[in-house]
Amino acid sequence: MPSLAGKTIFITGASRGIGKQIALRCAKDKANIVVAAKTTEPHPKLPGTIYTAAEEIEKAGGKCLPCVVDVRDEEQVIKAFEQAAQKFGGIDILINNASAISLTDTTSTPMKRYDLMHSVNARGTFLCSKVAIPYLKKSSNPHILMNSPPLSLNPFWFKRHVAYTVAKYNMSLYALGLAAELREFGIAVNTIWPKTAIDTDAINLIAGEDYRKKCRRPEIMADAAYAIITQDSRACTGNFFVDEVLLRQQGVTDFDQYSVVSGTTDFMLDFFLDENIPQLQQKKSLQSKQKSETTTSESSNVEQVFNNIKTLLSPELLKKINSVYAFDLQGDLWYLDMKNDNGSVGQGEPPSGKAQCTFKMSKADFQSMFAGKLKPTAAFMGGKLKIQGDLQTALKLEKLLNQMVKSKL
Repeated sequence: MPSLAGKTIFITGASRGIGKQIALRCAKDKANIVVAAKTTEPHPKLPGTIYTAAEEIEKAGGKCLPCVVDVRDEEQVIKAFEQAAQKFGGIDILINNASAISLTDTTSTPMKRYDLMHSVNARGTFLCSKVAIPYLKKSSNPHILMNSPPLSLNPFWFKRHVAYTVAKYNMSLYALGLAAELREFGIAVNTIWPKTAIDTDAINLIAGEDYRKKCRRPEIMADAAYAIITQDSRACTGNFFVDEVLLRQQGVTDFDQYSVVSGTTDFMLDFFLDENIPQLQQKKSLQSKQKSETTTSESSNVEQVFNNIKTLLSPELLKKINSVYAFDLQGDLWYLDMKNDNGSVGQGEPPSGKAQCTFKMSKADFQSMFAGKLKPTAAFMGGKLKIQGDLQTALKLEKLLNQMVKSKL
């Protein structure tokens, strides 16, 4: 059986999530792992740092070098590769896992967020690959693996979040080009992408428990990545792999082992796979039909939500949020002023002037959001919520939502 024993694997974004799970899978073979990520101090809501990841990796049987690396910073990347090669005697595999995301349409994407996505996804992947090449040329079975999707020109994947799609596809384009460029040196370059949504701490924080139940665990991506990087690099390059498809080809039949909830069949499907489009469209059509059947009482329910919000307005809460919001609920306009005087709510435009942030969503999703059943970020990532204006202002509203849930309004 193939093994990664003694091999050195450099993984970006490996302090948590899929990157860390790949590291743990490789550690079982007693591989050397370089955890290259920015997280050195615990996040208040997200567990894991490069140091806690290193502890887990070494407990799993591997050796680990945690490196503070922002993949956008050339000096940090070069230094991390030098330290890794010095400690472990070389580098055999690079896994470009670090990525940034923003599922916003063009007018709702701040250029700061655009720059972050393209700097991390595109520039970071190119930079790490470029720096890795001289080391990989000395390896007996060198691989570069991108956590990025198969390329598709179907407009379905571009129309809702073109900036993110292009940023993510850049990683796959680099895989395509590097596979051809590095073939003569025996360096394999491939991509791996999940068929379904993957449960990570970040997704749990963003979307909540209900979303998690329809995900697969990151172990499926780790097993798929392992299956790729243990193959002969001269015989396996230039491929866009999908985790489930690859593992079935490898003889895996028990996929329930990867389910967050055993027995799940209606998984959340991931982006960028053309074979998923019919199911995604069917699901959207069904959701639209269900919403249209429940419109009769929605207006009065929306009014009740705003009445409930009004009872929560306080000087302390206004001081914390200090923002004016507008809501476009299927053409019905409402406002929430949490900045001026004692605060106010009502129909129409905010009397104090233009809102700093506008939410556009269905009445049913609006009610779910203010009932604590739908997290704003989950609605945003799932396309149920569109945000115009300042995204940081939008995030403040979660404080009010939490207050409402606690008050059981």
